[in-house]
Amino acid sequence: TAGIKKDIEKLYEAVPQLVNVFKIKEKIGEGTFSSVYLATARLQTGHEEKMALKHLIPTSHPLRIAAELQCLTVAGGQDNVMGVKYCFRKNDHVVIVMPYLEHESFLDILNSLSFEEVREYMFNLFKALRRIHHFGIVHRDVKPSNFLYNRQLKEYALVDFGLAQGTPDTKIELLKTAHSEDQQGSCSQNNPAITLGNGGSVSVTAPKQIAQQSASKAADKRSSSLSKIQIKQGRGGKEDSVHHSVQRSVFGERNFNVYSSTYQENSSTKLTKQSKMIDVSSRKLVTKKKITSTKTVSNGAARKAASGCPSNLTCDCYATDRVCSVCLSRCQQVAPRAGTPGFRAPEVLTKCPTQTTAIDMWSAGIIFLSLLSGRYPFYKASDDLTALAQIMTVRGSRETIQAAKTFGKSVLCTQVVPAQNLRTLCEKLRGTNSSCKRSQGEVPGKSVNDSALPVPVDKPCAPKTLGKQIQHLKSFQEGDDALEMKATDMKGWDQVPDEAYDLLDKLLDLNPATRITAKEALLHPFFKDMRL
Repeated sequence: TAGIKKDIEKLYEAVPQLVNVFKIKEKIGEGTFSSVYLATARLQTGHEEKMALKHLIPTSHPLRIAAELQCLTVAGGQDNVMGVKYCFRKNDHVVIVMPYLEHESFLDILNSLSFEEVREYMFNLFKALRRIHHFGIVHRDVKPSNFLYNRQLKEYALVDFGLAQGTPDTKIELLKTAHSEDQQGSCSQNNPAITLGNGGSVSVTAPKQIAQQSASKAADKRSSSLSKIQIKQGRGGKEDSVHHSVQRSVFGERNFNVYSSTYQENSSTKLTKQSKMIDVSSRKLVTKKKITSTKTVSNGAARKAASGCPSNLTCDCYATDRVCSVCLSRCQQVAPRAGTPGFRAPEVLTKCPTQTTAIDMWSAGIIFLSLLSGRYPFYKASDDLTALAQIMTVRGSRETIQAAKTFGKSVLCTQVVPAQNLRTLCEKLRGTNSSCKRSQGEVPGKSVNDSALPVPVDKPCAPKTLGKQIQHLKSFQEGDDALEMKATDMKGWDQVPDEAYDLLDKLLDLNPATRITAKEALLHPFFKDMRL
């Protein structure tokens, strides 16, 4: 198109060194931080070779660019990790040149892949993840579009290290000092409280501290800061999703009644829901003023005036239509959030400050879930807490609550949702029937204590949207849109071994500390006859 031609001309002008080396053919990808072009390079031997040119946006931090290059040069070039050929720079414009791998669209081939092809795909993905994790690289954005797959040549490449972070012992020097540009939240010692209603739009009112009932109670309790997010009724919220998808995602836009906070055993926690406020510990209903505005008038001046507020002060603005100077003085928690909606791990969704390579394994599990169920994208939510609630409908609310405690978060849910059997779920969504009947028991995993149950509420103060979501999921399982597959052409989908779902269960382990690693996954019985 004319727009793409203009972009190519601008790229030539910005980085004139490219003119004598490459003939840029077309734009093949565009993201938030870069654009990718297909080009041919005339080599000294005389023949042409296809290359992928990644043009980073000029506003990218130099350290972030250097860190991405170091990931490609140190870890790339083998074990299905993309390498780098050249790099060009002119002023603030940087172009990274990489080998071009012709690849298929994940969505186009999803329902034509044989089971054996899926096994090979996952095996090669784990090889790539084992490679980068060995160097202490957390990719943060593992998804089908970042794992290129040439079906005919059986070639694979993990790409795009633009969001990569380093583990504490990373071997990538520049990742030790590179910081994520996508961080949000409040101080780790504070209580981030998040309340969901049944809509689609988010309105951040202000950080607030839990209002204490009396001065005597205040002396006994540690003050904690709340960051309240109220979900209001809305329609047509924007999302990061594939709009041209032929497949329908398993989950729609309905929100749940979920509450998440930093876990404190003896804290008095309050749940705000629409026009009422529930004191969970005392189970008393208290009238709450309706929040009518989120204006930030004089917030800058208020923050300046409040900068010297002692941390032990309590506020008096909770559940009112104003923000006091004490709340404005609270600092923000540093918790990386970078990644793609639908692929974020529970510890990312709950803003856990310590995130490891386990978040990449969760994302790989979501890819595997899509491959086994034939649904992509599997999860689709407009905000993090809705995404967490959608995970609950598959992995169970008790299990999610229990796992969240292990990394210092408390999650409250208005109802108990059982974990689903992964085989039953995937077979129903794909439209296949197992050759032998299996019990529809709970997903294999650790037992959950009753202490992990959601805190009971006297009377529901919000619509049972979680129940609606479960019905929404069942409609997919039992509806007419289930994929019909002929018995004569099952491509191995009628003989999926139990090992496949055991591996999926270990990948979707809600506890990052016990989630399977890439190295362990390659040794899983599911890949017993495949060569490392």
